[in-house]
Amino acid sequence: MTTSSETEFLATVPNQLYIGGQWVDAEGFATLDVLDPATGESIRAIADASPADGIRALDAAVAAADDWAATAPRVRGEILRRAFDLLQERKEQFALLMTLEMGKPLAEARGEVAYGGEFLRWFSEEAVRISGRYGQNPEGTATMVVSERPVGPCFLITPWNFPLAMATRKIAPALAAGCTVVVKPAELTPLTTLFFAQLLEDSGLPAGVLNVITTSTSGPVSEPIISDPRLRKLSFTGSTAVGQKLIAQSATNVLRTSMELGGNAPFVVFDDADLDKAVEGALLAKFRNIGQACTAANRFIVQESVAEEFGRRIAERVAGFTIGRGTDDGVDIGPLINDKAVDKADALVQDALSRGASLVTGGKRIEGAGSFYEPTVVAGVVAGSDILREEIFGPVVSIVTFRDEDEGVRLANDTEYGLVSYVFTRDLARGQRMIDRLDTGMMGLNVGVVSNAAAPFGGVKMSGLGREGGLEGIHEYLSTKYTLIPHS
Repeated sequence: MTTSSETEFLATVPNQLYIGGQWVDAEGFATLDVLDPATGESIRAIADASPADGIRALDAAVAAADDWAATAPRVRGEILRRAFDLLQERKEQFALLMTLEMGKPLAEARGEVAYGGEFLRWFSEEAVRISGRYGQNPEGTATMVVSERPVGPCFLITPWNFPLAMATRKIAPALAAGCTVVVKPAELTPLTTLFFAQLLEDSGLPAGVLNVITTSTSGPVSEPIISDPRLRKLSFTGSTAVGQKLIAQSATNVLRTSMELGGNAPFVVFDDADLDKAVEGALLAKFRNIGQACTAANRFIVQESVAEEFGRRIAERVAGFTIGRGTDDGVDIGPLINDKAVDKADALVQDALSRGASLVTGGKRIEGAGSFYEPTVVAGVVAGSDILREEIFGPVVSIVTFRDEDEGVRLANDTEYGLVSYVFTRDLARGQRMIDRLDTGMMGLNVGVVSNAAAPFGGVKMSGLGREGGLEGIHEYLSTKYTLIPHS
């Protein structure tokens, strides 16, 4: 049940569309309800945009594009820096809001505020470091000038699982590069993005540079924006299936695209690993965000001689987790985002058990209000199990064993996805080999969390295109221009 203080706070969060620097109602005053996954109750009714509203937002972004591109990089950077400072002042409000609309425990929500804020600080600094090249051509007859320019109006589609960090990871580099944006947050967790838009407005961001549309009909609203020839960039974080459709749509106008898609991360534990570190890393890699992360460890591939001990230690820790509403003190595991997510996690566990895996702990939904599933450990998972092929997106550890390094690598790479991998070994040479042998865009060596605003985030194969964060992140929003100036 939402408390009176929570209800009072929620009333201060914007519930309209943000277009051209104005908070406006959706066409026909349509609304949608945002639900608390811990209770199933509606916590806020917000504007439900139509396709026409989406085009209105793009109109505003296009109208503001030239002025924002011409704005001095230092000015753009200082606005982002003010946004970072304001976020620190409002961190408790943002953390509470994420917990209410997404379910993660408050401690994790505070961690997301810190992580998400770093993209504002990092790209505030990168705004003034956009550079090019200047030099003589090999023939000595002319000067070559290579410059970087903003790509133009961008459409950013963010997921529900990290409502703040996924917004800042896309918005900050776009604004730093001089691009205007239309942002469409996920229907399940839109409040954080609306609250963040208000923060950017308070930071001095000019009207029309950022526009936010919330909607329950993502496809019909997004399609006209993507097909509009004025749009020049599409960035999406979400499922591979949806990403494939968006890539196909973007081909018509040959849009620049960034796609951060699904994952099926292997967590490989060799027999020489420090098991204490491996267990701690596993808990972070699996249960952060209740397992609802594309970087979450999905397949625990453990060498035979240490598999039983590793499973025992993990199960002891998992069995001691406290489950509850994220706003309650001491909660380790909050609700999954909705009942559909619970059904999926349970179906994957039951399929693994039916094929011969053993249940070590957990393994069932929790009855009553909210979308809760027990943190679970399943051992002895056999080849062909759905849980080894599909992204779990829930608090479930699935353990499979291997004999030697070659088999471990084969099992780790046996997926169409390639976002991130985790390897635990004391052997430095083996760790170096894994960097080359594992087909993923990122790897954690003896660590369970790899994300950092200063590092390039992204995958290979069916896990996507492009990189977010790091030196590479701003270049996703820049186009390269070459000019030749003949010598007189």
